[in-house]
Parts: sequence; structure tokens; C-alpha cells
Amino acid sequence: MSVRELVVLGTASQVPTRHRNHNGYLLRWDAEGILFDPGEGTQRQMLRAGVAAHDINRICVTHFHGDHSLGLAGVIQRINLDRVPHPVTAHYPRSGQRFFDRLRYATAYRESVDLTEAPVDADGPLAEEPSYVLEARRLSHPVESYGYRLVEPDGRRMLPERLAARGIRGPDVGRLQREGTVNGVTLDEVSEHRRGQRFAFVMDTRLCDGAYALAEGCDMLVIEATFLDEDAALAEEYGHLTAGQAAGIAAESGVRHLVLTHFSQRYTEPDAWERQARAAGFEGELTVAHDLLRVPVPKRH
Repeated sequence: MSVRELVVLGTASQVPTRHRNHNGYLLRWDAEGILFDPGEGTQRQMLRAGVAAHDINRICVTHFHGDHSLGLAGVIQRINLDRVPHPVTAHYPRSGQRFFDRLRYATAYRESVDLTEAPVDADGPLAEEPSYVLEARRLSHPVESYGYRLVEPDGRRMLPERLAARGIRGPDVGRLQREGTVNGVTLDEVSEHRRGQRFAFVMDTRLCDGAYALAEGCDMLVIEATFLDEDAALAEEYGHLTAGQAAGIAAESGVRHLVLTHFSQRYTEPDAWERQARAAGFEGELTVAHDLLRVPVPKRH
């Protein structure tokens, strides 16, 4: 059975706390695992969360601030130490190539895995797999930063009662899906459109067009909410979002499940993010993330 869920490895922003590790998020998407923004301590958080190096097929780094990338060195070495049997692809801003090189070769180790470097330098598609297209959009932060989005191709949902009414059964169902018509019955007569699922990952950014483009129509949006609304001026100065701004993006974009994360150590009351997100008009499912949380991607409508 395919599994689509977010495993939260860390939720702190610049400074980790007693209860929050630096960033780290693994998205399980069917048979693949995509690791986003491995900050310092990610390798240990993986152990605590039951995530293995073998689970990682792709690494996506939004930008090269330490809380989003210092864990790369340990994760890459662990992938090689464990001799992960499949290739791994790494995406990151091309402008940070020197940082990626330093982290990849921070210390001596034996390379045993095919790690492909696929840097990002423009908006648009990055990779196409059978179950998703991976896209990137530029965000607004003091250093170059990109958000990521997975879009599953649309498909068809077969309707058993219509199949039975038209006498389509057994191998003919597969033929109909492949060929579009069987015994005069068309695919449209016995199925309905199935919209593909969509997931977006938006880290350090001010309000910008890229954040809205990534969030548009998503089943799940993971987004930073570093500051509370009363500190909006600080958020603007340092290139971040408040809880209300992040929720506003989700509300305007039709997001079904909003996951807020990347919290400043200056705050001690997690409930404040939920209150401000609701006050901003977001009415969908809402999660204020904490370390080691697992969040299922919403089922299709």
C-alpha cells in the first residue's frame, strides 16, 4: 500500500531549543522519500523518527542558511556509509554551489552511492517521475531561496457500478484504461476525473508571488511561520513570515491542510500560532508542527 505522509524531524528556526531541533522534513510519497532542508542534528532525528538513509531518494535544500543545510554533511555521509542501493538526487540553489561542495566533502569518507547534483537557478520543473512532477519557485529572502512543489498527474477513477452496468469486468477493465474503449464502451462513461494530489514546501521568505504560486490548490502546504503577527516588522526585515501571513497564503490559495513550522526561539506558547492562523481566515485542517510528528497527506476528495 502506498504511503503519503510528512515526517517532521525538526521545527526550530535559527537556534534549536530543548524541544525543537533544527529543520528537517521527510516526505514519504509512495515508494520515494524526499528530504527537505536537513539542518544540524537531522541524522539523529532520523534515528528517533524511524527514518533510514535507505528512505531517501531526493534531497531538496531551499537555501544555504545553517538551520536548513548544516545537516547535509552527516546525511550524505550516512547515505554512503549505509550503501544506499539507489541513486540520490540533490537540489539546491546554484548560487550556493560552494556551500554544497563544502558540506558534501566536509570530512574524509568513502563514496559508495551515486549522488547526482541538480542545482536550481530558475522557476519551473526540476524532475518528472511517474507519481509526481517536482517544481521550484523563487522566494524572497536575504539569500537566494527556492520553495518546492510536487504535482501528481491527474488521472481517472473507475466507477464500479457503471462498469457492472455496462458489463465491463476482469481484464477488460485494464484494456479500457489503456485503450479508451472496449466493446463500444468509452472510458468517460465508466470513470470520472481524478485530480492529482499537490504538496508544497515553503521556507524562509517574505510575502511574494512565489509563495502563492507554490501553495496554489495544495492538499498540504508546509510553510514557515517564524514570527507571530505582533512582530511583522521583524519578519519583513529578516525575510520571514508571521503566523497570520502564512495562514493568509494558505487561505487565498485553497490549501486543504496547513502545516506551520520553523518557529523562533523567542516564543514559548505554541497555541498562539493556531489562534493567529485562524484569525487570518484559514478554515482548513491546521497543524502546528512539533518534532517527530507524522502528518498524513489528506486523502483525495
